Parts: sequence; C-alpha cells; structure tokens
Amino acid sequence: MKICRFNKTRVGLVEGDEVVDVTAALDLLPEVRYPLPRHDPMIAHLDRLLPAFAEASRSGKRRKIAEVSLESPVANPGKLVAAPVNYVKHLEEAREQKELHQNNAAQIRVIQETGLFLKATSSLIGPCDPVTLRFPDRRSDHEIELAVIIGRRADRVAAKDALEHVAGYAIGLDMTVRGAEERSMRKSVDTYSVLGPWLVTADEIPDPSQLDFELKVDGATRQKANTRDLVLGVPELIEMASRFYTLEVGDVIFTGTPEGVGQVLPGNRMHAWIDRIGAMDIQIN
Repeated sequence: MKICRFNKTRVGLVEGDEVVDVTAALDLLPEVRYPLPRHDPMIAHLDRLLPAFAEASRSGKRRKIAEVSLESPVANPGKLVAAPVNYVKHLEEAREQKELHQNNAAQIRVIQETGLFLKATSSLIGPCDPVTLRFPDRRSDHEIELAVIIGRRADRVAAKDALEHVAGYAIGLDMTVRGAEERSMRKSVDTYSVLGPWLVTADEIPDPSQLDFELKVDGATRQKANTRDLVLGVPELIEMASRFYTLEVGDVIFTGTPEGVGQVLPGNRMHAWIDRIGAMDIQIN
C-alpha cells in the first residue's frame, strides 16, 4: 500500500492519481494519555490498520492527488537518523570541494568511522510545504535520499534481521546549510528535512538495494544514482544505529545521498523521484 497524510488531519491510500480517504479507520487506534508514547501511533498499529484501510477505501471519498496538500507520511517520529557520506562518489566530491568540507576532517571520514547523526524532528516537513532558506547569505544544498521508516522497535538488531523492523519507505530530502558547525546543527534548520510523498509499505519493496532515483532542480538533473551504490545498505544502517540507540516505531533513517549535491536558491523547484515509491515537487523559498 501507499499511505499518505493530507490536509492536516486526513489519512489516505494512493491509487493511481487519486487519494482515497480512509481516515475513519483511525478509530481503531487506542486512546493515549499523558505521558504520550515515544513512537508514532499509526505506524505502531499498522498491521491492524492495513485491513481496515482496505475496507475503508471501498467507500472513502476520492480526490485527485493534485488537489490535496500532502503532509509528511510520519506525523510523530521520535528520531530522524541520517547517514553521512554513504556513497563513495559523494565522499570523493566532499573531499574535493572546500565548500563542502570546510577544512573539517570529520566531514570527510568514511561512514564506518564517522557513524550516524541526528536531525531535529522540528525540521520535518511534507512535500507540499516549501523549504525556506533561513540563511540567505550562506549556501544551502539539496540531498536526495531513500528514507526508511521503522515499524518494529529495534535494539541491537543484526543486519540479517533488520528488514523485519521496517514499516516502509519514502523519499527523503536532507537539506544542508554549509558552514563550520556540526552536521546535526546545519541539517536541523526548520524545513530542512522533507519526507514524502507517502509511505510505501515494506512488502512492496522487498529489496531496497536496487532502486533508481533522481533529483532535478528547475528541470535539470543534479543527482542520479541507484541504492546499490550505498556503502552501508539499509540492513547495515539499522544494525549500526540500533547498536547505539533503540530505534522506536516511526523513527526515520535517511540513508545518505550520492554525488551531485548542489546549491538551491529562492524560486527554485526540486523534483525528487525514487523507483517504486513515486515523485514529489518541492518549492524553495
């Protein structure tokens, strides 16, 4: 299934160029009281909701995708985990361009040494929200990535078992403002984490290691690669992350970007596409 959130409070199934409203199925979710859970309730109960979504789709109101405002498919991720320099050619371009590494050796170490980093959840937006450049006097870059949504709590999970903990996949954009600050700070700017256009359940992508993807800015291709080129694939990233911190349901892993990162300016429009997931267009303000 392709599950989306739209118009602030609605949930839908994506079928062709339409969204079928299945919000009524959310009545199955248990009520929560303070203290609130540390996971995303919809993702946590997805197994129970999927047949209810299918049933609700028979009578749900249909709208054209172009007529709705798509939100991030995950409403309440506890963590946004991100993988730096996880494509060899991106590591090479980062080492070659001073604007990318800022003479900071930590920015150009291999991922096995660097490890992962966290992005603030307050930076998360959906595909119909604009990316707003908070520092117009500094360079901000696009980075397209496969995003992994955790579906089962993962604590010290081995790579061979990791995909059993995945709820689904989406397109991620890990926007970055260049500078001397730590990665997690420069990548946690408001609106600098884009997730969408919807969540594709894991059963539709049994092997996430063979996905073509592309990012265009104003119609010109900037990044084009395949997830087979990842240094650490999805299972290995889940293993690495869960060694250091428990991955809760609804947490999102941004798996890394390939070569071709480049600056965006106000007025630009990004088109991001990943095979078997879909496409989304994001405005730069």
